[in-house]
Amino acid sequence: MKKQTAVEWAINEIQSNWYDYEYGDLDMDDVIEQAKEMEKEQIIEFADEYGTYLLQGGTMSAVTYNETFNKSIKNKG
Repeated sequence: MKKQTAVEWAINEIQSNWYDYEYGDLDMDDVIEQAKEMEKEQIIEFADEYGTYLLQGGTMSAVTYNETFNKSIKNKG
């Protein structure tokens, strides 16, 4: 299953509960704060994984391609 970005999560959350946000039953600020926290966690996770990948001899383009297209790439060299 593909991970959701913080933005995708926020959009889905708002679309799924638009009525509750529109009429004040849920607070939009809570969604924004949750999305910010998710984004922070995703950045930290990426940095950790990227650092490990670089230590193993990978390159940024391979990481980006792999994550974008869900395909594995064998390191050259």
